[in-house]
Amino acid sequence: MPALRDIVVLLDDSATSERRLDIAIALARQHDAYLTGVCALDLLMPARPAATAAAVDPQMDTVPASQFLNWSAVRPVDDPEAGGHAAEQAERMEAAFRDRLRFSGVAGDWRVASGKLSETAVYVARHADLIILGQIDPDHPPPPAGRQLIEDILMTSGRPILVIPYVGHFDTLGTKVLVGWNNTRESARAVNDAIPLLAKADSVVILEATATGRKPASDERTGADIAMHLARHGISAQATRTVMDGISAPDVLLSYAADVSADLLVIGGYGHSRLREFILGGVTRALLRHMTLPVLMAH
Repeated sequence: MPALRDIVVLLDDSATSERRLDIAIALARQHDAYLTGVCALDLLMPARPAATAAAVDPQMDTVPASQFLNWSAVRPVDDPEAGGHAAEQAERMEAAFRDRLRFSGVAGDWRVASGKLSETAVYVARHADLIILGQIDPDHPPPPAGRQLIEDILMTSGRPILVIPYVGHFDTLGTKVLVGWNNTRESARAVNDAIPLLAKADSVVILEATATGRKPASDERTGADIAMHLARHGISAQATRTVMDGISAPDVLLSYAADVSADLLVIGGYGHSRLREFILGGVTRALLRHMTLPVLMAH
C-alpha cells in the first residue's frame, strides 16, 4: 500500500499558518512521515506595488541549482531593513516549528527558501509525497510572488497538493472523504495520489456529477469501476451520481460534501489550460476561491 513518508508544509506569517501546521503534524503522526517546514522569505516581505508574481514555465523540467541549494541564505532584497526583518521572523518561526516537532514526536526539518519563490516551491514539492498550502485570503492577499503559487505547484510539480481553507477549523481530515470523479486523467491521478489517505478513511464516497438532460449510457459505470479499483487496495468506497440541475460543478461538490459531512475533497485539478479557466471559469479556480473544506488536488 502506498504511504505518505515525506510531507512538506509551507508556512508564513498569516493567521492560518498555525492551522496548516496543526494539520501537517497530525498527518505526519498518522502516517509516520517526515515533515519539512518551508518558509519563503518572499512571503514575509512587505508587498511592493511594482512587483510582479514569479512565474513558472509549464514546460520546466529542471530548476537552476542556485535557486534551491542554498536554503539558509538570505536573498538580497531592495530594502535591507525589510530583508533583515523577514530573516528574523523566519528564525522565530523555525524555533516554534522545531518546538512543535519535539513536542509531537515527529521527525522533520526546517528550510528557508531563497531564490524565485515558485521555482523553489516546485523543487521542494517534487521531492515529497504531499505539499500542504493555504488558500489565499482575498482580504489579506500574500505578496505578489505568492499569488499564483498554488497553481504553479499544482501544474508543474507532478505532486499532489493539499489546500487548507483560510476560514474554519478542521479537527479531523480524511475520516470522511468525497472524491469528485469525471473519468479524466486528472481525476485518475488525484485518486491514485490520495490512496494513502483513502486507506485510513472511515468512509469514501465517489461522486459523478452529470449535466441536466444528459442520460448516461447503460454501460457507463466509471464511478463503480474506480470503486472496484480501490477495493483491490483494501479501500471500501461507495459510488453515486448526481445531476447538475442549473448548479455549477463546484457548488455541487461543496454542497454534497456538506451533506455527507466530508472533511476532505479529492479532485483532479485543471482539466483545461489555466488561461482557458481564467477566461471561461473552471472548477479548479472556483474551488480555490470558495472551498469550505480541505481539498487534495492533483494534475
